[in-house]
Amino acid sequence: MEAAILALAGRPDAPRTIAPEEPARALATGPDWQSLLPLVRRTALRLAREGRLVIYRKGKPVDPDSLKGVYRLGLPPDDPA
Repeated sequence: MEAAILALAGRPDAPRTIAPEEPARALATGPDWQSLLPLVRRTALRLAREGRLVIYRKGKPVDPDSLKGVYRLGLPPDDPA
C-alpha cells in the first residue's frame, strides 16, 4: 500500500493531491476496493507522521493525529518527486 500511495502521489502527471480511493482502486483485485480504505488511511497516517506524505483536509495540511472526515494525500512540497 505504501508503494502505491507514494507512486500515485508522485506521478509527474498527478494533480497536487490524490484521493484515498485511488491507491485502493489500484490495488483491488475486484470491485471491492472500499475494503482497502482502512489500510490506505492507516498507511497514510504513518507516512504523514514520518514526514513522507501530507494529508490535506479542505485544501490545507492537517495533523495526522487529529484527522477526521474527508481527506486527500500529497507529497511534501519540497519533495523532488
